[in-house]
Amino acid sequence: MKIWTIANQKGGVGKTTTTVGLGGLLSQWGLRTLLIDIDPHGSLTSYFRYDPDSIEESVYSLFKAVADKQDVDPATLLYKTGTDGLELMPAAMALATLDRQAGRLDGMGLVIKNALARLEDRFDYVLIDCPPVLGILMINALAACEQLIIPVQTEFLALKGLERMLHTLKMVLKARQNSLPYTIVPTMYDQRTRASVDSLKVLRETYQEHLWRGLIPVDTLLREASRAGIPPAMFDPGGRGVSAYTDLLEDLQREVGQPVSAGVGR
Repeated sequence: MKIWTIANQKGGVGKTTTTVGLGGLLSQWGLRTLLIDIDPHGSLTSYFRYDPDSIEESVYSLFKAVADKQDVDPATLLYKTGTDGLELMPAAMALATLDRQAGRLDGMGLVIKNALARLEDRFDYVLIDCPPVLGILMINALAACEQLIIPVQTEFLALKGLERMLHTLKMVLKARQNSLPYTIVPTMYDQRTRASVDSLKVLRETYQEHLWRGLIPVDTLLREASRAGIPPAMFDPGGRGVSAYTDLLEDLQREVGQPVSAGVGR
C-alpha cells in the first residue's frame, strides 16, 4: 500500500483537486484507492456530497478513540464515493479542536499511520488531503506517508506558502529520522498571465531538483467536475486537466518504482 500526502501551508492552491484528480485516475486504472480528508474545512468530504458539519463517523473518530483510550475499527469509517474502487474517510468540523483538545497526549502524532496499518490489505493507494496549517493533523499526514506532493499555485503569494511548507518538512524530517521524497507540482497555470509565467520561472530556477517537469493548467472543467461530485477522470477523460494529472501520476509511479498503468485509463 502506497501512502501519499498532498499538503501546502497555503489554501486555495489545488490540494483537493489534486487529491481527487490522482485518486480518480488510480481507481480508473484498477487500483483500490482511499482518499482521507483531514482538513476541518472538509473540501474533499464536500466534493463527494457529504456534510462535514453533520457527519457522524469520520477521521475525527480515530483521534477521539485514542484520546479516550478506546478502539475504533478504521474500516467502519469508510464511505462510498460513487466511483468503483474509490473510497473516502471523511472529515468533520470537530477536527479543528484537535490541537487544543489532544495535542499534548502521547501517540497523537501517529494516529493516521496506525489506522492505515490496519487497512494494509484493503487498498493499493492512500491519498491524504491536508489542512493548510501546521498542527497535529499535518504532522499525522507527514508521519504516515511515503511521498509528499506539494501543489503550488503559480502566483507569488503561493510561493511564500511553499517556503513555509519546506521549512515544516525540514523540521518533520528530523523527527522522522528518515527521508521523505517530495514533488512540487505547479497548479492553476495560465500562460496568458504574467503572474503565472513569472512564478513558474521562479519555481524552475529555485526548486528544480524537486519540481515536477510538467504543470497543471487552469481548466474550468476541473471546477465543473467538482460541482458534479465526480472525479475529473470520469467527468472529462479527454480534458487537458485530466491529461496533466495523468502525466503527473505516471511520473510519480515511476519515481516509486511502480508499474505505470496509464494504458488502462486512456
